[in-house]
Amino acid sequence: MNKVILKNDKFKKTRGGNSRLLNISCQKCGDAICLYQKDGPGALRRMYLDRISEPNVSISQKDLSCSKGHLIGIKTIYEKEDRPAFRLFVDSVSKKIVKP
Repeated sequence: MNKVILKNDKFKKTRGGNSRLLNISCQKCGDAICLYQKDGPGALRRMYLDRISEPNVSISQKDLSCSKGHLIGIKTIYEKEDRPAFRLFVDSVSKKIVKP
């Protein structure tokens, strides 16, 4: 795993400047999906494409699925910020905080 540098931009500042790096995997089978920079407090409801790093699956598709085909989320545009994101289904992923 390469050293990942956390992004520091207006979206991070809007959410209070607190970020953490999460290792995202499929809840059903445990397959690794990606590393994700989560900004701010709260539950992980969507994953912005510009915050995904080291993806193990294709993020250019309209759906986000693990390598075994379990559906994780669907691609959408988050209208408040006009940013492409995957809207995650409830309890579709497990996450673990990793050190950057």
